[in-house]
Amino acid sequence: MLLSLVLHMHSVRCVLPAAVLLGTAPTYVLVWGAWRLLSALLPSRFYQAVDDRLYCVYQSMVLFFFENYTGVQILLYGDLPKNKENIIYLANHQSTVDWIIADILAVRQSALGHVRYVLKDGLKWLPLYGCYFSQHGGIYVKRSAKFNENQMRKKLQRYINAGTPMYLVIFPEGTRYNPELTKVISASQAFAAQEGLPVLKHVLTPRIKATHVAFDSMKDYLDAVYDVTVAFEGSVDDKGQRKEAPSMAEFLCKECPKIHIHIDRIDKKNIPEEQVSMKRWLHERFEIKDKLLIEFYDSPDPERRNKFPGESVNSKLSLKKTLPSFLILSGLTAGLLMTEAGRKLYVKTWIYGTLIGCLWIISRGAAHSGHGASPEALCPDAGLTRKCCVLTQASTV
Repeated sequence: MLLSLVLHMHSVRCVLPAAVLLGTAPTYVLVWGAWRLLSALLPSRFYQAVDDRLYCVYQSMVLFFFENYTGVQILLYGDLPKNKENIIYLANHQSTVDWIIADILAVRQSALGHVRYVLKDGLKWLPLYGCYFSQHGGIYVKRSAKFNENQMRKKLQRYINAGTPMYLVIFPEGTRYNPELTKVISASQAFAAQEGLPVLKHVLTPRIKATHVAFDSMKDYLDAVYDVTVAFEGSVDDKGQRKEAPSMAEFLCKECPKIHIHIDRIDKKNIPEEQVSMKRWLHERFEIKDKLLIEFYDSPDPERRNKFPGESVNSKLSLKKTLPSFLILSGLTAGLLMTEAGRKLYVKTWIYGTLIGCLWIISRGAAHSGHGASPEALCPDAGLTRKCCVLTQASTV
C-alpha cells in the first residue's frame, strides 16, 4: 500500500503545473484580447511592446514550474551573451520540452518576451494557444512540399519593418529524434548518404529551407545565430543506451535531474548566404552537435560521459524572475472563478475563444492558398523519390 501511495504521488506531480498552465490560459487571452482592442488605433510597435511584456509574464510562470518547481540543474557550456540580441536559434530536437530550453536561455538575457517560434502547422489548432502564437510572431509551416516560402518571408519582413525584437527559434531536423523510431533515423541517414553528406548518429539530418528563408529575410537585421545543443541527463537505459528524451509530463515529474546546454554564438558574417553553401554549413554544425552528443552518451571514458567537453556553469534561476508571474496569473484566475459572472466568462473564453481562433486560422489559410512554392522549387533534385522530397522539407519544429 505504501509503495502504491508513493507511485501515485509521483504520478500526480505534474497535475498542479498542468492545471495552472492550462487553467490560466483563458485569463491570459482575456488580458491580451483587451489590449489588442485598446491598441487597435495605435502604431503596431506599441501593441508589440506590451504583447512582448505579457508574453514574458506568462512564460515566466511556465519557467516557475519547469525550473523552480522541478529543481532541475541547468548546466551551460560556452558563452551566453548577457545582452539582448536579434538572433536565430538553431537547436537539436528531441523532446516536447525543447521549446522551454529556448525560454531558459532567453530569460537569462532578459529577452523572454522576444521569443518566437517556427512551428509545425498542426499546432495552429491548439485551443487558444494556436491563434495566439501566430499573433505573437510564430510562423506555422507545413512539413511537406506545401511549405509557403513567400508567406514566411512576408511575415518576417513585417516584423523587421516594425523593429520587432526577434529571438526566432528553429529546429532544423523537422521532427523529434527518438532512438526507438529506427525507421525515421534510418531514412534520415540514408538521405544524408544519398546527398554525399556525413551520416549522423545522435541527430537527424537537418533541413535547410526554413533556416535559409529566415536568415535570408533577416540577415540585415540579425546580430548572430545561436547554435544550441541540448542533452537531458538520465536519458539512458540500464545498458547505457540512449532512450527517448523526457516528455513534458515526465520532466514535471522531476525525472530529469540536469539539462546540459552547449551554446555557440556565430556572427552573421561567418554564415554563407547562398542556399547550397548554407546547406553544407548547417550540416557541418550538426556534425559538431553529433560529436558533442557522442561524447555525452558514448564516451569510453566514464568520467567524460554525461557532460559536454569544456567547463560548465551551474545557472540557477532566481524565484524573483518567476514567482511574481505565477502569483499574478493564478491570482487573477482565482478571482475570475470566484464569481458566477467570472466563471461564465471563463468558460465562454475557452469555447468562443477557441472557435474564433479556428475561424481566423481557416480564413488565413484560405487567403494564402495557392501562393505556396512549387514542389520542384523546394525539392530540385528530380531523381529523389516523393518520400525523400517530403523528408527534405521537414525543416521546422
